[in-house]
Amino acid sequence: MATIRFCLDFGNTRKKLGYFQGDLLINEIQLRENTLEHIQELVTNHQPSAAILSSDVDYDPAIDDFLKENTHYIKLSHDTKLPFLNAYGTPATLGRDRIAIVAGLSKFYKGENALAISIGTCITYSFLAKNNALRGGAISPGIHMRLQSLHEHTDNLPLVSSRGYDSLMGFDTETSIRSGVLNGMTAEIDGMIERFEEQYGKVNAVLTGGDTRYFARQLKKKIFADEFFVLKGLYAILEYHDA
Repeated sequence: MATIRFCLDFGNTRKKLGYFQGDLLINEIQLRENTLEHIQELVTNHQPSAAILSSDVDYDPAIDDFLKENTHYIKLSHDTKLPFLNAYGTPATLGRDRIAIVAGLSKFYKGENALAISIGTCITYSFLAKNNALRGGAISPGIHMRLQSLHEHTDNLPLVSSRGYDSLMGFDTETSIRSGVLNGMTAEIDGMIERFEEQYGKVNAVLTGGDTRYFARQLKKKIFADEFFVLKGLYAILEYHDA
């Protein structure tokens, strides 16, 4: 039977666990509010040999202690041995999710230029050159930050949901704001891919994050969409440590 590994990703809004058997992601699990108890239950049921945790938010340190006692455990940080060269100017400030995403690029696009675009609280662009070096990227506001900003920094614009009528042509204030934000983000992503292609030639673009499916349908540029790419990148780091 293939080895079982757990990959945990703690974000601003959700805590997720990817259950891998061999190279295959069997399931993505949304962890319950009582996170430690839920992890203990899953470890008891599945007996993983290894686990990796990526978090840019605070969490109960007892989770680290439990995983150390029951698995070969890696807590991802900028000091973790990685399957790519981290040439970022300030590696200690690089988000753990971006580290994981770039590890995924190094596994799936070995020897090729690759750009990961993650849509969440922010949009992050992470570029892995074909020599397997993370050169850097870009960060811009995500959907809710843009909507919130329009509301908070004006006197009369309402706070608009990202869900709803989203045609190019808004017919009132709400739909015009939604059109401006969503279509503006789509144009930004297409434009950023084009700029990287102009500078580096052929670039494999990967889209991930909570709104992957929506933007994948809107983009003109050819792109590989995978909402589980962070988890797969975490698996790539575990695999690299087992090699």
